[in-house]
Amino acid sequence: MGKTMPGIFTETWMSRERTPKWRLITNLDIWLSALFIALTILAVVAPSLIAAQSSTAPNFSAMLQPPSWDHFFGTDSLGRDLFSRTIHGARYSVLIGLGSVVLALAVAMPLGIIAGVSRPLVDQAIVRLLDVIASFPELLLAILVIALLGPGLANLIVALGVASIPKFARVARAQTRTVMTSGYVEHARTLGQARTRTILRHVLPNAIGTLPVLSTLGLGYSIINAAGLSFLGLGPRPPTPEWGFMLSEAISNLRIAWWAGVFPGAMITLLVISLTVLGKRAQSIYEKRRLH
Repeated sequence: MGKTMPGIFTETWMSRERTPKWRLITNLDIWLSALFIALTILAVVAPSLIAAQSSTAPNFSAMLQPPSWDHFFGTDSLGRDLFSRTIHGARYSVLIGLGSVVLALAVAMPLGIIAGVSRPLVDQAIVRLLDVIASFPELLLAILVIALLGPGLANLIVALGVASIPKFARVARAQTRTVMTSGYVEHARTLGQARTRTILRHVLPNAIGTLPVLSTLGLGYSIINAAGLSFLGLGPRPPTPEWGFMLSEAISNLRIAWWAGVFPGAMITLLVISLTVLGKRAQSIYEKRRLH
């Protein structure tokens, strides 16, 4: 009896896992994450469709009002509608995160691939350069770049992009070196295929295959870092409704107007969680396809 029970339990559990209803439950986090990201994209592309009120015009007769039907998220210290500012702020936060990721990948992917296919001298030179950049914490390096370039939206994108180069380049290098030592690349060499053709036909497509996963995961980290730097006053200038800057504005009135900081902070948290969930799923799908 003691030997049959685990088998019965395992069989029941496996059959439960195979049912469509159970799969739907286990994939609920994916659907919710995708839905939230879709709504965020809508807020980025057409924020006025969701929030018609002005995000920058002050209304001193409605200062620090709590959430209501007139103002879903309440108002800030200048009477501006926080729902409208939060929705319009998605454009700036996502733009900063996306711009920094694109900049980082544009530099890191070529560096990583070149290091992975080059001889030891070139490889070690690139690795040492990445080690020097990575010796600084990302936020500290971003602050240093902003100190040199000055605060602002464009400079914040550059700062976060530069700070993210080492981690992306290392992943690209590791992936490239793995492909270079794989069986099909060795087989191509044995058949006399030119090194350049091998790199372009086999190595490059597999190294670029990690791009969607890196982009999705990196975007979440960049949005958090952008919010942190904007909170310190190193991002967009007022009255730009950027989420991190909104948190900075809310901190002085947080005890009497909790809503001014809760809703922008919740948007940052939910967006980063959604991107992480989809990024992890994309990573698992990529790993399964690579193994097969």
